[in-house]
Amino acid sequence: MGSSPSKPEFVTVLANKCVTSGDHVILQCQANTEDVTTAWEKDGHSLSCVEGKHTVKKIGTTCVLEISNAQESDEGNYTITLSNSSGSVSCSALVRVEIKEWRKVQWRQDEMLNTLKAFNICNEVPELRFLLYGPVGAGKSSTINTIRTVFEGRQFVNCLAAAGSTTSHTLCYERFRFANEAGSFPFAFNDIMGAEAEDGVHTQDIITALKGHMKEGYLFNSRSPLSESNHYYNQNPSLSDQMHCLVYVISADKISMMGNDFIKKLKSVRETASGMGIPQVVFMTRVDLACPMTKENLQNIYIKWGHRTRTWLKSKRLNL
Repeated sequence: MGSSPSKPEFVTVLANKCVTSGDHVILQCQANTEDVTTAWEKDGHSLSCVEGKHTVKKIGTTCVLEISNAQESDEGNYTITLSNSSGSVSCSALVRVEIKEWRKVQWRQDEMLNTLKAFNICNEVPELRFLLYGPVGAGKSSTINTIRTVFEGRQFVNCLAAAGSTTSHTLCYERFRFANEAGSFPFAFNDIMGAEAEDGVHTQDIITALKGHMKEGYLFNSRSPLSESNHYYNQNPSLSDQMHCLVYVISADKISMMGNDFIKKLKSVRETASGMGIPQVVFMTRVDLACPMTKENLQNIYIKWGHRTRTWLKSKRLNL
């Protein structure tokens, strides 16, 4: 009888890779014997090799996986298993794909502020109104504080914030305007109670505010929306009373934890805003807690997390 082959062992193992989108990725390791078969997995599942994308080779004792034109979908944990009649052994490596910058940003704020100061609106609307909407603790009130600090050139804290809290600090409907020594800016931001799957601001109240029916000072009730008989209900809103932009404020580090019930609320509001022709944007907060790249340098937001957020929104059918 012939002797059994040597039990597979690694002479060298796979190494983690961090590449830029479009790069060529090579994962390779070396076995102690040529008498092995190889099997590749990605994230715990058998790797489905795509022609022109993946190339698997074994040259002597060297085992190689090549990935062409790396994209974000190629990110993951890759595992190779060496096997023969004497046993098997595995090793893994993590592949990360950095997305190329998809938006050019002028990081100096002087030019931006000068442009906003000179912004002209039609005579019928004295100011553009922005409604901030998002979960409790996402940073809606803090966002208004930050914007006002930038516009007015001094540290400003007026909105109580509930960052990290499960209870909204914003209990009534408020409007905030900005001004500096040179004059006022033609923008106003409305802060509302935080949204949750069960409690928080009522979805109908968001829609009412978008349409301009809600007056300042209204005290939110998560159980029942503003009724038409309430004295805070504006029966005949003008174009100036309506919202001109809906801003979704979302915590970047909690995107993956948003439940389906909350997503349904977002969709309902989005559909109403879209039907009214209201522009919509996403304002991400806590990006430094979401990814080491952004923690190291916040300007990396448009390399990684901006792309991922757009992908997440599309997966939830929230194409803003």
